[in-house]
Amino acid sequence: MDPLEIYIHIPFCKKKCDYCDFLSAPAAETVMRRYVDALKEEIRQFEAPRPVSTVFIGGGTPSILPGSWIGEIMETLRHKFRVLPDAEISIECNPGTADAGKLEEFRLAGINRLSLGLQSADDRDLRMLGRIHTWKQFLDIFRSARDAGFCNINVDLMSGLPEQTAGSWEETLKKVLALQPEHISAYSLIIEEGTPFYQRYHEDLVLREKGEEPSLLPSEEEERRMYHRTEKILAGAGYLRYEISNYAREGFDCRHNTGYWTREEYAGFGLGAASLLGNARLKNTEDLGAYLRRYLDKEKNAAQPEKEILSRSEEISEAMFLGLRLIRGVEIREVDRRYRTDIRDLYGKEIRQLKEQELLAEEDGCLRLTGRGLDLANLVMGAFV
Repeated sequence: MDPLEIYIHIPFCKKKCDYCDFLSAPAAETVMRRYVDALKEEIRQFEAPRPVSTVFIGGGTPSILPGSWIGEIMETLRHKFRVLPDAEISIECNPGTADAGKLEEFRLAGINRLSLGLQSADDRDLRMLGRIHTWKQFLDIFRSARDAGFCNINVDLMSGLPEQTAGSWEETLKKVLALQPEHISAYSLIIEEGTPFYQRYHEDLVLREKGEEPSLLPSEEEERRMYHRTEKILAGAGYLRYEISNYAREGFDCRHNTGYWTREEYAGFGLGAASLLGNARLKNTEDLGAYLRRYLDKEKNAAQPEKEILSRSEEISEAMFLGLRLIRGVEIREVDRRYRTDIRDLYGKEIRQLKEQELLAEEDGCLRLTGRGLDLANLVMGAFV
């Protein structure tokens, strides 16, 4: 049987960051304990278990949980599934909710990849973002992670922040590179509706989208300068860009996320978690009370997952716009084989036009974004939706 990827959602955090629109919120310890028990029960009820190639524990802030609870979740997974010996097992960690002891417990639970949410090396930026940690706390946790034996660490960074400049962004990159993590995720700030950032910076965002000068957000030109400096600086330090926002030293691409971009099958457990099994996409409820009733109180009719059966054309569309996120692009022959199709028959006109506009290139049987295409990635991907 083909291996399966697994995602575990921990929807809790100490304090919601001002830019965050993820499914997460603070909660009492008793609520978190009940949730972990429900999560374990959901895992036990999974039908037709398969070998597992990757596990990703995300959130929210998974590191808010005691290390022993993470150990319980991993033990439940191992009883239900055959987790392969070389499986990549990741957990997201906020430097403000971890310490050396907790990191040791994560290692004992079998976690071998740590994703540290830093965002910026500037404490002013961290306060403005609503983060609960400082640069020094991040440094302490990074060093503790190395001492605990983690040799695969990702650092999450964010550019395009209010009052940030290309120069200050470059300083963050240099400080992080001095630590030599194996992987760096460098995202641009997206201001989502319903967040404090939307209320605070919406007018600035409108001005920038009109091509006018915002007052607090970086201008479009400055944001683009940060974007281009990121690849240049990271490449110079030996980090290869393998996806639009992700860079890694050789051999350290995130296998779990690459599985998403290539449409490998995955099972999601926890509040709001999604799964892709065959041609079915499933999504758990986002109602915590209903989730607990289903798996703790055994109300079978409570919180049934939403299920969507994808047509072949929808699967191919996803394979195209997700695959184009990867720098290597979409392997034409593999998509044709996997979905019993010919993408040139389906998207011949779109591919031809995008090539003429120098947004797409074709090399060694792969369609990939050009440098210009990377700058206009959303436009290119929209052609395949």
